[in-house]
Amino acid sequence: MHILVIEDEPKVAQAIHKGLESENYQVTVASTGEEGYFLATTRAFDLILLDLLLPGRSGLAILAALRKQKCQTPVLILTARDAVEDRVLGLDTGADDYVVKPFAFSELLARIRALTRRGRPEQALILRLSDLEIDCVTRKVRRGKQEIDLTAKEFELLEYMLRHQGHIVSREMLARDVWKVTSRATPLDNVIDVHIARLRQKVDAPFKKKLLKTIRGVGFVLKEKDI
Repeated sequence: MHILVIEDEPKVAQAIHKGLESENYQVTVASTGEEGYFLATTRAFDLILLDLLLPGRSGLAILAALRKQKCQTPVLILTARDAVEDRVLGLDTGADDYVVKPFAFSELLARIRALTRRGRPEQALILRLSDLEIDCVTRKVRRGKQEIDLTAKEFELLEYMLRHQGHIVSREMLARDVWKVTSRATPLDNVIDVHIARLRQKVDAPFKKKLLKTIRGVGFVLKEKDI
């Protein structure tokens, strides 16, 4: 499970980071509101721990923007504000839970487990972007009226990219979630790049509108508009 921690207090962020990693969570930390918002909108996370008082952009502003974009990632607010009206405002804005500082780390873990037990909405069986469509049951792929033949791994890669459409997908994410490898290595990066190239040749090259884009030094994204 990959957790994004948006927290500007270094000691608090470090303690949470260290504690979560000791529980075998993957953790990414952002120390400003702008950095946190960028990460939340360009990468896939299973849970977001969000402070409210942040430099650059407030936690509530981040939360409101994410929910406006239909982001369904669970958000757990961490804040020193303990007034009832503050809690109500956070929950009404779209938070899933609320922890007031200072808190016991065991309580934070319990709340994380409770949120993740709720699960996510059922995954769609038909995925679409522009004129690209895949059927996850029959494993058929089309662009417009043209059927596209993919290998099993190419299909898994395309499905993953479509489920994260509009968000940058890193090689680390592909290694972990598509190839099921926890530690990256240069040879695997090369394999990922080859599969991306083959996928591009099949689903993009023959068509005028290009959907699969490479973000140099970061990863890949399926998106209609240019970045």
